[in-house]
Amino acid sequence: MTLLAGKTVLLIIGGGIAAYKTHDLVRLLKTRGASVRIILTKAAEEFVTPLSLSSLSGGKVYTDLFSLTDEVEMGHIQLSRAADLLVVAPVTADLMAKMAHGLADDLASTALLATDKPVLIAPAMNVRMWRHRATQRNVEALKRDGVGLVGPNDGEMACGEFGAGRMAEPGEIVDAIVDMLKPRTQPLAGRKVVITAGPTREPIDPVRFISNHSSGKQGYAIARAAAELGAETVLVSGPVSLAIPPGVQMIPVETAEDMLAATTDELPADIAIFTAAVADWRVAAQAGQKLKKSAAGPPTLTLAENPDILATISRSGNRPEIVVGFAAETENVVEHATQKLRKKGCDLIVANDVRRDSGVLGGDRNTVHLVSESGTENWPEMSKDEVAGRLMERLAGMLIKQQGPSG
Repeated sequence: MTLLAGKTVLLIIGGGIAAYKTHDLVRLLKTRGASVRIILTKAAEEFVTPLSLSSLSGGKVYTDLFSLTDEVEMGHIQLSRAADLLVVAPVTADLMAKMAHGLADDLASTALLATDKPVLIAPAMNVRMWRHRATQRNVEALKRDGVGLVGPNDGEMACGEFGAGRMAEPGEIVDAIVDMLKPRTQPLAGRKVVITAGPTREPIDPVRFISNHSSGKQGYAIARAAAELGAETVLVSGPVSLAIPPGVQMIPVETAEDMLAATTDELPADIAIFTAAVADWRVAAQAGQKLKKSAAGPPTLTLAENPDILATISRSGNRPEIVVGFAAETENVVEHATQKLRKKGCDLIVANDVRRDSGVLGGDRNTVHLVSESGTENWPEMSKDEVAGRLMERLAGMLIKQQGPSG
């Protein structure tokens, strides 16, 4: 699993317009496998509702320090200490002042004072409030106490002013959470992992191309998981609309030939994982100008076979210790994947069903089968992040068994 799988995050939501972003934050944390508990301040209830957040988190939302029911079910001391990390987003100037001076007059500030777990804050306020000497003194005091800080970002405020004070985006906050929860020992530290992801585009003329529906989500999730385990991670990516995972070097490519060249340049590597949906064919001769309609009918396209990147790297003299291919199939998934394993010369094939009704292409979930010479392992449906984390932990264990721990 990824570093957030099995972790519990206590999210404390302060009273600011940026509270609306916490819906996406909760969704991202759940997608990454985290359990989310939520405390709402009274002011935060003016911007978001307990019902909406409860629906997203799948659990109770806590608001009242003096609720007898809540104290019986999950006392405020237990609430703060049962989490792996406390995140305050948005944190207002008032709430930061309470934290810095040890005040505890509501459920949020009491939980923060009672915790023995790491704390991350994401400030959001007017730029003048953020720059005020009192606020900056409080920020420095919190940093000295070991509180983590993400943001604030520059941008336009709800009040119409511009400058530092916008809450960090949900994806940035999740990255900061992952960074704070990273284990001190990382099994892939000192190792190099190369991953291909996304589709390739094979040009027909200057404006048209042959491609496919790959979103790149699974490959990017694997790159993120590899980096979280400490690997030097290189992502050779076709054209996608995804953010580069933190700690990952991304090399953008277009065609299959570009992808092979870029991947070869990154060898040697300890592990290579080929998730990219590479076009099997390209147009033999790209038209120099845009093809026009004519009375003669549609043009005839002569196709040439693209290089087989997985087979080429599997059989190269600079072969990585572990080579993993992906098989996107629409029928006889395991049977075709087993044939591909033997044909390509790789160590593992991760096979999945990509029929349109499966929801895999472009979706956030996947059901995979791990095919090796020793047999097939069927994994249950899970998020692509969970697939990525589970796969990388498996590969890390295989590598350590074959090479021993890194120096």
